[in-house]
Amino acid sequence: MKKLASVVAVATICAACGGGQPAADLEAAAGAPGSSEAAAPARAAAPRFREVTLPAGTTLRLRLQSAIASDTSKVEDTVRAELTQAVSADGAPVLPAGTAVVGNVTQVERSGRVKGRAQLGYRFNSLTHAGERYDIATAPLSHQAEATKGEDATKIAVGAGAGAAIGALLGGGDGAAKGAAIGGAGGTGVVLATRGEEVRLGPGATVTTRLTAPLTVRIAN
Repeated sequence: MKKLASVVAVATICAACGGGQPAADLEAAAGAPGSSEAAAPARAAAPRFREVTLPAGTTLRLRLQSAIASDTSKVEDTVRAELTQAVSADGAPVLPAGTAVVGNVTQVERSGRVKGRAQLGYRFNSLTHAGERYDIATAPLSHQAEATKGEDATKIAVGAGAGAAIGALLGGGDGAAKGAAIGGAGGTGVVLATRGEEVRLGPGATVTTRLTAPLTVRIAN
């Protein structure tokens, strides 16, 4: 009790002597630059983010920016594209059109000389949004060249017809039969020496894939 009384007495003497800080000075110090109250608006102005998850199955509509082909591309070659349509969640845009998407070639098969249609496969595995890169899992994309069996049959038939005409000129009916056989063999040789159609996709080609796993993206509020 004596100690408390001494503290009170000292405080009273200091106040009487003007040692205490005036209320006006305290208020001025409170509003001075660098105070917590002045810094509060700056903190409030800082951008805030929230995380949004796009579910598996979300469609990604893309426009290629790279040229890829079954006769020039190699497995692991980079494939670049961009979103042609914004991707939204709960009615709010998450990934805007123009978002960069990157992947790799996964399969390359040139067309065969005898059989085998050209094939080209690739898959996208990352995207960049607001300066941040995200790994993504997407469904693979694959293209196959059109079959050329009808065209090949025409080449062989033309060869046989020309051979028959030559055989008829040389030796009549029997010669025509032999000429057809020779001509047919010649036509087949043309097919063996000619490859079928290749798969080629240039910049601007549009493709569609989908997420096979959820993707969580940070977006500004």
